[in-house]
Amino acid sequence: MTPAQRRLARLAFAAALGVAAMLIIGGFRSLSVLIVGVLGLAVTLAALWGFLSNRSPLRWVCLTLAFAVPIAVIVFYIARHQLWEIVVTLLLVALAVAAARAALIRARPPHGMPEREKPSPVRPFLIMNPHSGGGKVRRFALDDKATALGAEVALLNGPGRVDVAELARRAVVNGADLLGVAGGDGTQALVAAVAAENGLPFVVVSAGTRNHFAMDLGLDRERPDAGLDALRDGVELSLDLGLIGERTFVNNASFGAYAEVVQSPAYRDDKRGTMLRLLPEMLSGQRGPHLVVRIDDEVVIEGPQALLVSNNPYEFGGPTEPGRRARLDTGLLGVIAITVDNAEHAVELLRGSRGRGLRTLVAHEVLVESDAPRIPVGIDGEAVLMPTPVRLSIQPLALRVRVPRERPGVPRPKPPIDLALLRHQALATARLASTRHRHRHRHRHRDRDRDRDRDRK
Repeated sequence: MTPAQRRLARLAFAAALGVAAMLIIGGFRSLSVLIVGVLGLAVTLAALWGFLSNRSPLRWVCLTLAFAVPIAVIVFYIARHQLWEIVVTLLLVALAVAAARAALIRARPPHGMPEREKPSPVRPFLIMNPHSGGGKVRRFALDDKATALGAEVALLNGPGRVDVAELARRAVVNGADLLGVAGGDGTQALVAAVAAENGLPFVVVSAGTRNHFAMDLGLDRERPDAGLDALRDGVELSLDLGLIGERTFVNNASFGAYAEVVQSPAYRDDKRGTMLRLLPEMLSGQRGPHLVVRIDDEVVIEGPQALLVSNNPYEFGGPTEPGRRARLDTGLLGVIAITVDNAEHAVELLRGSRGRGLRTLVAHEVLVESDAPRIPVGIDGEAVLMPTPVRLSIQPLALRVRVPRERPGVPRPKPPIDLALLRHQALATARLASTRHRHRHRHRHRDRDRDRDRDRK
């Protein structure tokens, strides 16, 4: 624990006390101000819930209220000449949160995954999808650059759907000593499974749309061609693979609300709009099968509206963007279960906080049961119908991944504020000062007694 950590922790607590003082002072000065603030918050929460859980024209009335009510409250405070109190309170809140997060980030430095030196491949084989990511293969000349590095390249030009797993298996039979993919995460997972089966290294080229797997590996998603540096100057990581039924996944498998959204034909072109259109039925229970989730035969979650099971836990960033995985070698599945029963739960989730409607756990095995014989599942972003029950597990260190020696790395996500750790840091100096004072007091008494004994002699 450094002095900087202690100062930041104490600053966070001081700012939080300042917020409490401002609220108490404002409440005493004017009861009406307090009542208006509480009512405004209640109406805003109710309006947000109405917007999320309705498809009728009433939802747009609710959305208007959700914006109009806070504005009306601010106007009321301005008329009472008390806006400065609100501004100061909000600034103190921002300061408390920023100082707390900074203190905890310093307290928990990131830990990378171990790297190994391995010889460069002699006969690498890369599968590339020219249509993935809006045509990144052509735009960055990935096929030509890979060929120049000695790789054999197979382009998925069609016609029809190509069995990429079978294509990879044929390459192994023909002597390939490395497999790679320039495409989406779903294609990555299929070829990664073949690489793991044959003990071959695997290369990720971030030519997909979102490239979550590449992001967690620390690759540069803006420059997919930089991933090809792994062929000439790379190191190896040993990573886990997720298993759902007989199929592998590198990122996650989603159930319930999110899986229903992925099933929609409009999802790929308008992800946010599709989510917004289907969300009301998800929240009201009018759409989607009833799920029961059993985690390691110890925890049972009844009826979650959305479930995400990931290959290694995410460091939570929010329900729609669960964050990033600092490590992919812990041998654990991550579990995020969302159950929204009221407006408070909905708003907590929209804010990305760990509310009562959200549970995050880790597991070695997850069993998803349902009252439906088949349920939609989003596997690495691809829609699949699977028979129930669905069993998910983890394959520890099953995949060898070759990555460039130089890569941007994964930025550390904002950690949740751990009040116990923060309190320990803030009070550490006070405890240390108290201990030193006791030691000085004890030494002073001992020296006085020694002088008294010497005088008697």
